[in-house]
Formats: sequence, structure tokens, C-alpha cells
Amino acid sequence: MSEEKESKVDYQKVSIDDLVKELNADVKNGLSKLEVEKRVKTYGYNEVPEKKANPYLSFGKKFWGFTAWMLEAVIVLSIILNKMIDMYVIIALLLLNAVLGFFQEQRASKAIDALKQQLRVNARTLRDGKWQIIPARELVPGDVVRIRAGDFVPADLKLLDGQIEVDQSVLTGESLSVSKATSDMLFSGSIVKSGESNAIVVLTGNKTYFGKTTELVQVAKPRLHTEDVISSIVKWLLIIVGVALAVAFIVAIFLGIDLFDVVTLALVLLASSIPVALPAMFTISMAIGSMELVKRGVLVTRLSASEDAATMDTLCSDKTGTITMNKLSVAGVISLEGDDENLALMYGALASQEANHDPIDLAFLSAAKDRKISLDGFIQKSFTPFDPKTRRTEAVIEKDGKTFKVVKGAVNIIAELVGAEVAPLNEKTNEYATKGYRTLAVAMGEDDKLKIVGLVALYDMPRPDAKKLIGELKNLGISVKMLTGDALPIAKETSRQVGLSDSITASKEFEKLVEDDPEKASEIAEKSDGFAEIYPQDKYSIVKSLQKRGHIVGMTGDGVNDAPSLKQAEVGIAVNSATDVAKGAASVVLTGEGLGNIVDLVKVGRQIYQRILTWIFNKVVKTFQIVVFVVVAFLLTGRFIVSAFDVVLLLFVIDFVTLSISTDNARWSKAPDTWNITGLIKSSIVLGILVVLESLGILYIGIGPLGIAKDYELLKTFSFSILFYFGMMTVFVVRERGHFWNSFPSKSLFYITIIDMIVVALLVTFGFPGLKPIPITDTLIVIGMAAFFSFVVNDFVKYFLLRGKKA
Repeated sequence: MSEEKESKVDYQKVSIDDLVKELNADVKNGLSKLEVEKRVKTYGYNEVPEKKANPYLSFGKKFWGFTAWMLEAVIVLSIILNKMIDMYVIIALLLLNAVLGFFQEQRASKAIDALKQQLRVNARTLRDGKWQIIPARELVPGDVVRIRAGDFVPADLKLLDGQIEVDQSVLTGESLSVSKATSDMLFSGSIVKSGESNAIVVLTGNKTYFGKTTELVQVAKPRLHTEDVISSIVKWLLIIVGVALAVAFIVAIFLGIDLFDVVTLALVLLASSIPVALPAMFTISMAIGSMELVKRGVLVTRLSASEDAATMDTLCSDKTGTITMNKLSVAGVISLEGDDENLALMYGALASQEANHDPIDLAFLSAAKDRKISLDGFIQKSFTPFDPKTRRTEAVIEKDGKTFKVVKGAVNIIAELVGAEVAPLNEKTNEYATKGYRTLAVAMGEDDKLKIVGLVALYDMPRPDAKKLIGELKNLGISVKMLTGDALPIAKETSRQVGLSDSITASKEFEKLVEDDPEKASEIAEKSDGFAEIYPQDKYSIVKSLQKRGHIVGMTGDGVNDAPSLKQAEVGIAVNSATDVAKGAASVVLTGEGLGNIVDLVKVGRQIYQRILTWIFNKVVKTFQIVVFVVVAFLLTGRFIVSAFDVVLLLFVIDFVTLSISTDNARWSKAPDTWNITGLIKSSIVLGILVVLESLGILYIGIGPLGIAKDYELLKTFSFSILFYFGMMTVFVVRERGHFWNSFPSKSLFYITIIDMIVVALLVTFGFPGLKPIPITDTLIVIGMAAFFSFVVNDFVKYFLLRGKKA
């Protein structure tokens, strides 16, 4: 087809036969590999180039924002005070902040792009006579694809059979789903809500009707906690500076000190309070953590997902596929039509379809094949796949000119459908239920004369590691709740097998409470170890009820109807077999099976939290030390013991160097984390007061026995050394919530810190513009005393300060 012809043809009006002929397609066998290669050259890949943000504009934005405004304000103040060297240094700092932030964003963006490659939409495609799953970008016009509930429509398609419901709201704004039947067109980007069908690819890439990309799983970029945490930290740092300046102004008035000098002091303190590297610390930590998670089979669709996982205290997990193997096999058959068990299996297999890859369908088909039950001569005229709303599959079968219907599904659903008593059937299945088997009923007959021919027990074994991993999650302070559509007895037995209690709530009881007594429902949701007989829409109510009790909830899901609960949960987790819609709604996608990936997600998330917390803890202690130390020394001596240049240099040699904390061997906490900024500030101030007293003690030794007070420039270098070495050593004190020797820092943090300390020792000993050299003995005294106070005194104070509570 030529592009001109493509643009003019209304494919809605073209018949299927004419379209198949025009596309030279084969609806029975699909395209051959050779033909696909030819068509890729002709039509290109099924994708629309993604618009990239202008890098120059992105870089320019680094000079706009709270941190940038503070630095720019200090630059203006430096000009007014004629502190030109300080101005040049702070301009350099502003540029460094912008460059570092820009390149870290680019790095994080590349990390996310790499993740997106693994989250691309796939399509079930018929090629060379076999159904196979391929990336949607490889589709070409003439391909035959199979779509079903939960799929994104990967290209413009024309239905070859069946009837489906489609959500086109993302394309047209229509809020109601639209019915599509044989020969109707489906447009790229819409979502299949129910039903399934085969379809032929008509248009791809930017030639589709709406010109939408098939890269439909987009990475969410919500407002991160980063901004709130940074704002809160800056607020507290400014409070510390404001109080110190207020005290300095009042005392200066009483002592007759020139207030102009206090304004200069404000310049020094403002420069010290800016957490310039904190945004970069967040971005680097999360990007490194995200790539670490990829190696463990966890794909994050937004960088904040790992941070959210650190705070999660409740996990609602699907039983099937996550706690169990999701590989069903027939465990037993109860025939209700004589002694022939194979009859129930035969009709159950006829009510199944292999192309769906549905575990229950495959179990019936596999059993029929193993028992050599012939399905020859039976023609499946129509098939209605499993729908969570109806909880059954059905098919219309023709044999020897006669037509009949076959149905399989939950026992109570099929009993209600055929008008049979449920109680007698449940009695027959009790033995299976106590073993944890799931029993389905199989019925056949005419529409108004269906009868149950047998009950088939299926067993989905718990994963060998499920009990161990659930125990591990519990040890991490996370309450695990099992969700299943299975009957209550089966749910209780499975729950016991994997180490949960049999405190399982039936969905109907819970949903009634949600309507009548929401508070009671929330209480039951909190106390229950799981829910049975649930529908996907019930998961949303469960998540909301738990959140009402103040819980941070993680939710696993795989179906299109799981999307609302995955979005509602703080940590939405799509399992590896999830539909495209579920993956699009989730913040985390698992590539492996079971709970192991979720345990890794929690542990890495908490490590990231601890790394960021360490940086903030150290920053607040250091800022408090600088502010109080400088103000007290100013009030005692009437002189500035450090200049604005010294403070900005400290930002370079401490704040940016300590970004290596993002690689630290942080130990994950044993309980869910929370951003308790007020508690963190209190702990930091207590430790900060101690460090200030120790710093003043070392300064006293410098002024007295060492005699550095005679030379003002030597005094400033000596004071700079005190602030620097305490700042670096405090990192090793606060990085470990226990004693500092309980864990060893990462190699990069350790070696970078040691190199930084050696470089600064050389600078203060041999001199640097703005730093007059001090004797090496003075440098060693500062290093020795800072090490003694940090590792002997402060570490024990920190240990008792943080014992039994979170920093």
C-alpha cells in the first residue's frame, strides 16, 4: 500500500476478504519470517518517535528553584558587600550545582529509558503457523494478532471474529466503553475491557489513525517526596540560621559591634545552610537503587517507587502466581454422569482455548491429552473466555450437525446457572477443599437445559519458598495479606501452608461491612490475614480500608480490573504475567515469579532511604556546627573565624564528596521507614551541640597552647580544618544506626573520603588561595582530636540517642 492510498482509505468500510487480499495476508498461518522482514523495510517499525526535552531548556531550569534562588541571593549580597572573591566562588558553586544536577537527571533519564525497553508492550502474533509473543514495535500490516481483556491495542486493527468492549477514552475522550464486532476497526492506544478476538494489523506507527505510539507503558513522573523533604530540611536549616543571626544581632547591639559585620556573618551562614547537593543525592541514590533492582528482577516505572517501598507496612498479595505456582493440574474428578470421569474432562476441555494461555484452560486441555480423550469432530463455534464478573468460561460446540453449550466455572456460579442446589455439591467437594484444591463444575446442554456433568479438582501448589519469604517479610515489619478468588476453605488451607493464620475473611461479608460500617471494615481488613472469594474490584475497597487505618499499602495485581487498586496503593506491583493495563497502573513491575522480588524491593528501598537519611543527618549536624560555632566564636572574639569563601569551599569538599554515600553498604532497617523530619532534626541538634562544644574545645587549644590567635589568617585555616574533619568523620558516625564498627562503608565512600581528607590536609598544610598554611603538627592535632571525639564520644552518644527509635 502506498502512503497516499493509506491516508485515503476508510478501512472501516473495507470488507475482511478485500482487506486480506489487499494486504496479502494469511489469517490461518500468519506471515512468514521472510515476509515480515520485507514489510519492516517497507513500513518501518510500529512506533512513533518520542519527543525529547530540549537539553538547553532543561539546563536553564537548574538556575530556577529554591536552592538556586538562595545561592543567587548570596551572590547579590556578596556584590553589595564588595566580597568579590566570595561572589566568584559562589557563582562557581551555582554552576557546579546546575551541571551536576543536569547530568544526574540525564543519567537517571537513561536509566529509566533502559527500564522502558523492558516494559514495552508485547503482542500475541500468528507467524509461520504458530502463535508467539513478540514486541509490539515489530508488528507489520498483515500480521494476525490476538487481543483480550487488559491489552492495549498495539496498532490499528480490524476484527476478524468475536465481539469485545473497548475503552477509547484516552483517544476520543469518550467515558463509556464501545462495543466492537467482527469487521470493526480498533485504534492504537485504546484498551480492551472485556472479550477477546483475532484481528489483522492494518496500520502501524505514525500512520495509525490517531498517530499514537505503541510505546504505551509510559513511565510515571509524579511529584516526588524529594521536593517535600528538601523543602522541610531547608526550612529547618533556615530556622537554625535565623535564630543564630537573631542572637548575633541582639548581642552585637549590646556589645557595640558594627552591625555591618553581622550582615557579613549572615552571608557566611546563608551559604552554609544551603543543601546544594541534596537533590542530586536523591536522584543518584534512586537511580543507583533502580539499576540494582533491575539485576534482581524488579523494574521500577518511576524513580520514587523504591522510596515508597521503604515505607510500606502492609502487602496485599494475590495467591495465584505469587504465593502459589500458577501451574494447575487435575487432582481429581467427581463424575455426576455415571462412572465416566473422562466425560467431565472432555466437556471442560471443549470449554477451553489454548491460545489464551489461561492456566485453568491449559489444565483441562493437558488432562484431556494425557488421558487420550479425543476432541476430534467437535467444532468450537464460539468461545467466551473467563471474565472476573461472571467467573466462568463457555463455548458453543457443534458435532454431527448438532449444537450444544459447554460451561465451566466456580461451583456456586455454575450451580446457580443451571438451577442446582449448591449445598450437596459443596459436600462432595469438602475433601478436596480441606486439601487446598480448587474445584470447578462442568456443565453442558442447551441454553435452557444445562446440567452439571462433573466436578473437577485442580491444585495449584504453594511455591517452595513462599513460607520462608512470607516469614522474611514479617520480620521486616510487613503484614502480608493473601487475596484469592478461591472458596474460603481452600484459602484457609493455603494460608496455613504458607505460614499465615486461617483468619481469612469472605469477600461478601467484607463488602457488606464496607457499605454498612466502614470503620469496622477497616478494622477487619487490618486484622485479617487474607480475603477469599474476592473479585478484582474488591481489592480497591481492601486497599482503601487499610489506608484509613494509616497503613502504607503494597498491592500485587495482574488483570485489567486490578488497575484501580494498583493505582490506589502506595506501591502498586504488577506481576510478571500482568496485562498491559496493570503494568501501566503499577509503579513496579516484577520480571520474576513469587515473593522474592518483593523482598528485594523492600530491602533495596530501605537501603536507599538509609543512604539519603545519612546524608541529611550529616548535613544538619554540620550546618548546626558551622552556624553555632561561627556565631559563638564571633561573639567571643569579635572576629569571623571562617569566611564565606571557607564555607563555600566546605560545600565543595564535604557536601559533594559525600554524594558517594549513595553507594554505601547501608543496612536496611527491620521496620518500615518514615520521613520523620522533626525527629531527625532533634537528633541532629543534640549531636550538633556536642560537636560544637568539642569544636570550641579544639579552637581553645589552637588559640591558647598553639598560639594561632596571633595571625587572623592562620585562625581561619585552623577553624576550617576543625569544621572539615568533624564534617567528614561525622559521616562514618551517622551512617550506622548502631555503633560505627557494626558495618564497613562501601569501597567508593571509604576511599573517596580518605582521599578527600588527605587532599585537604595538604591544602591546609601547604596553603591554597584563601587558606594560609598551618604547621603540620596543628593539622594532625585537629585530625586526632576530631577522630577521638567522633568515634569514642559522639558514636556512643548517637547510639543511645537513636536506640529504640528512628532517627
